[in-house]
Amino acid sequence: MYRRNRLSRTGRKVLIGVAAAALAGGAFAVSTGMSSAGESCAGLDTALQNNLTFIAGQKANPDALSDARIANRQAVIDLINQRRATAGCTGNVQAQPPANQAPAKPPAKATKPPANATKPPAATTPPAAQPPADQGATGEVVCKGSQVTLSGEAGAPAATSNVFPAGTTLKVTNLDNNKSTTVKVSGPSGSCILLNNSAFELVREPGKFLIRRAVIERVG
Repeated sequence: MYRRNRLSRTGRKVLIGVAAAALAGGAFAVSTGMSSAGESCAGLDTALQNNLTFIAGQKANPDALSDARIANRQAVIDLINQRRATAGCTGNVQAQPPANQAPAKPPAKATKPPANATKPPAATTPPAAQPPADQGATGEVVCKGSQVTLSGEAGAPAATSNVFPAGTTLKVTNLDNNKSTTVKVSGPSGSCILLNNSAFELVREPGKFLIRRAVIERVG
């Protein structure tokens, strides 16, 4: 009788231990499944590829500032990879091959009239003052269909580009929230336009590293 009761108590302890382990395992599975909610692997992969492409371009054509730019981008890559790991992203992301085409040329200027053509009378009324570019000015739409992401560089709002030379003024509008910012190109990059951290914050949606629906205009 004593032996049977002892076995019965031992069996109950085993069953209780198995049930506790099963509950703990279920809680772990739930917490693991929820850890990556809200992250977009597509957006993270695109941001990673853009930064890898930029580093590849800097290594292929280095200058005095390349090491600093590469260090900044590598820090961004490390952060993106941490988020990709948390989100469960498994894609094999690599830098894009360098573009062989020459940078796009600005639109050709209108043909000048013959030297002996009659000139129109000079305007007597001065033109109205133009508003700043970020208050509604529009320009030539460029890089149609391009997506915009961040370069990872600090500093005042600025952009880099593989199409436009330094000093070009570009306006970027995020069609998902109708926010716009106007920035100058400060140097080269691996895509049409990359916004630095402060410029990207002016037009981004919370938690997103990519602007899929963007309008890019050349305003200066």
